[in-house]
Amino acid sequence: MNYGTLYGVGVGPGAPDLITLRALDVLRRAPVLALPRSNDHGASMAWQILRPTLGAVADQLRLFLTFPMSKDPARLRPAWDAALAAIGAHLEAGRDVAFATEGDPSLFSSFIYLAQAAPSRWPGVKVEVVPGITSITAVPSVTGVPLADGQERIAIIPATYGLGDLEALLAAFDTVVLMKLGGELPHIIATLTRVGLLDRAVYVSRATMADQRILRDLREVPAARGDCFAMIIVSRKEHSGVLAGTPLRSICA
Repeated sequence: MNYGTLYGVGVGPGAPDLITLRALDVLRRAPVLALPRSNDHGASMAWQILRPTLGAVADQLRLFLTFPMSKDPARLRPAWDAALAAIGAHLEAGRDVAFATEGDPSLFSSFIYLAQAAPSRWPGVKVEVVPGITSITAVPSVTGVPLADGQERIAIIPATYGLGDLEALLAAFDTVVLMKLGGELPHIIATLTRVGLLDRAVYVSRATMADQRILRDLREVPAARGDCFAMIIVSRKEHSGVLAGTPLRSICA
């Protein structure tokens, strides 16, 4: 069967002008645009990001697909089956499908599971990934705090899946990026306070978006739940600079 091509397209962290030229080219050419959302009545964040820049594309079908914000397989499987069936109908008809996702398709994205399922559902289908700017790399641009320099090491942690080892991670890594904060925010603040790193942390909500918020004192962050588009960056800055500590064997410019 001659399937259409399945594209995973990163549309960036939020600012419409941070979408790449390659992403726009693929999104404009694709006859079907797949847009993930968290519930049947909610908006698609990916669509909100790309709409101002993409504009109206003649005869392009917008396919809104629901992926519940849940860890329960009983809720997730039916949603995934419906999404795969909707996408498959177009691929099987020879139409390209561009799945738009905020940030990058390879980082905490629903497209990862779609790409993994594609070969068994549609043998021989072509899958292409168009990378995008992530919220992780957008945050330094709005806070002025680099992620890593010299000999620093980074850990990227989805907080909502458990932080029993947070204290050990903070000790082992120079920069810790905490994403998907959920209900773990009070635990994070308590741990940072206990290990003396509260003043080394910055909270960023919706980086590069119009309603962006930056708090450098985490005690000002509402403690109930973290915004699903927020993250905390903890940067110890003990090994920064190529002239600090043990000399590096080689330096890649």
